[in-house]
Amino acid sequence: QVQLVESGGGLVQPGGSLRLSCVASGNIYSIYAMGWYRQAPGKQRELVAWITSGGRTNYADSVKGRFTISRAKNTLYLQMNSLKPEDTAVYYCNAAPWGSLPWGQGTQVTVSS
Repeated sequence: QVQLVESGGGLVQPGGSLRLSCVASGNIYSIYAMGWYRQAPGKQRELVAWITSGGRTNYADSVKGRFTISRAKNTLYLQMNSLKPEDTAVYYCNAAPWGSLPWGQGTQVTVSS
């Protein structure tokens, strides 16, 4: 069974940057389109960035121009720049766009001064 482990979250001031990582237990990136999702308190989980098996990337309007998704071997990355308080959420990686793999524990990102 595939396991996804996210890391790299933390507390950052508005305008700051973080880089999230997601390590998969198997080489799934050649099979699945993969994405980064986030869930803020009291809100539904949303897909914010995804990358196809062919390397094409897509972003939600709310993060376009600020976030960059990439991958290398069995690791998925999300570079987040110009962070805003509204980016505060638990971030997860999973297959895109439906989140069909078992969910990991996520990594908390808090943007606050």
